[in-house]
Amino acid sequence: MTTTTLTKIADTAVERRPFESLGHADHGWLNARHHFSFASYYDPARMGWGAIRVWNDDQIAANSGFPPHPHQDMEIITYVRSGAITHQDSLGNTGRTEAGDVQVMSAGTGVRHAEYNLEPETTTIFQIWIEPSRKGGSPSWGAKPFPKGERSGQFVTLASGFEGDGDALPIRANARVLAATLKAGDSVDYAIEDGRHVYLVPATGAITIGDEAFGARDGAALHGGQTVTITAQDDAEIVLVDSE
Repeated sequence: MTTTTLTKIADTAVERRPFESLGHADHGWLNARHHFSFASYYDPARMGWGAIRVWNDDQIAANSGFPPHPHQDMEIITYVRSGAITHQDSLGNTGRTEAGDVQVMSAGTGVRHAEYNLEPETTTIFQIWIEPSRKGGSPSWGAKPFPKGERSGQFVTLASGFEGDGDALPIRANARVLAATLKAGDSVDYAIEDGRHVYLVPATGAITIGDEAFGARDGAALHGGQTVTITAQDDAEIVLVDSE
């Protein structure tokens, strides 16, 4: 039984999903937590949030990883929290993405890929799947560094399906993936448009949204039509997805 709390804080509606309540699978080489139903973890109340279908919190042991496997019609974003991940795919792309950086794969009509931790230490990632706005299209892959200093005290767009977000990695969804780093005591506001769905996770550090407390790696599902104030109780690194 999972635990989700719905709290009304002034004009803020937020669902808290504590880390300890997430789906869990320990495969030895992979210790995974699932914010939404995934693989053998099934919760009919947590099938996704808006167009967000998967948010996995993965710890990948040194010199191990995901062998080649297929995907189709999904936007797959990998946010590296520590260590590095090495990508290989059937399009011939290869690349190593380090902590704080991001890679994006648009699966389109179909692609096979592998993700390996070739480092001498555990790598931790958030892997996020977003349903595309339309199916099909040629598959693609890209990666980009995003220095944490540039996100200090503000959200920076890492991946986006909107024109005008030129510095972000492109995805084929009406969504944005953003990140911010906050010093303890600092706050940042985020406006959520009507009809949108926001899901955020502090990768590190404790935060509050309004008066509701969230620990590191807790999930927060936020409803549209509100502006929320996020305050860092500790130095915090926050990842946020804003989708249909």
